[in-house]
Amino acid sequence: MTPNQHPDSAASAPSSTQCVYVVDDDEAMRDSMVWLIESEGYPVQAFSSAEAFLAFYQDGLAGCLVLDVRMPGMSGLELYERLAALRATLPVIFITGHGDVPMAVAALKQGAADFIEKPFNDTDMLRLIRQCLEMDTSRRARRAKELSVANRLAQLTAREREVMDRVVEGKLNKQIADDLNISMKTVEAHRARVMEKMGVRSLAELVQCALESQGSR
Repeated sequence: MTPNQHPDSAASAPSSTQCVYVVDDDEAMRDSMVWLIESEGYPVQAFSSAEAFLAFYQDGLAGCLVLDVRMPGMSGLELYERLAALRATLPVIFITGHGDVPMAVAALKQGAADFIEKPFNDTDMLRLIRQCLEMDTSRRARRAKELSVANRLAQLTAREREVMDRVVEGKLNKQIADDLNISMKTVEAHRARVMEKMGVRSLAELVQCALESQGSR
């Protein structure tokens, strides 16, 4: 096992630091990939089997996964399906032989980031890794924003949420008052608290928050 290969044991708490995870049963290929990725300054961890990575995996890992399609025991495609069932968000690059391309194409349709055929050009592999790390950064930022909106929504009372939903629909204070059988003054008070709790200063920002909350469901 190289210094960058993770032992087949329980993982420590996931880090927000991005890492490139390589899963390949071919030791020479793993060593080559570790050297290539480290040469670009990326943290890397290598695993000799799909089972080893699955044992290591925890929700919240940042980075991307470089995964060989064909391996003894659990295949790369089977690992990908297991990770998908766990709702993993790591972008996945499949390494394929010529005969595995149809499987890799099927994986792309299921959400894999990309695939590359052996023998591949180092420049092409590094380009894919950079793209996947950028994709991961974007996904994580979007997820953090969605969680922030969800936390703010949870602070609203049931009545404040009713008022917010109607404000977002474009209803005027008088219409909301009629809908909820409350006074306009009460609507205005609820509306002001909604804006404060949601941390927004305009109707446009409030609508954006509502859209983001719907997108995270």
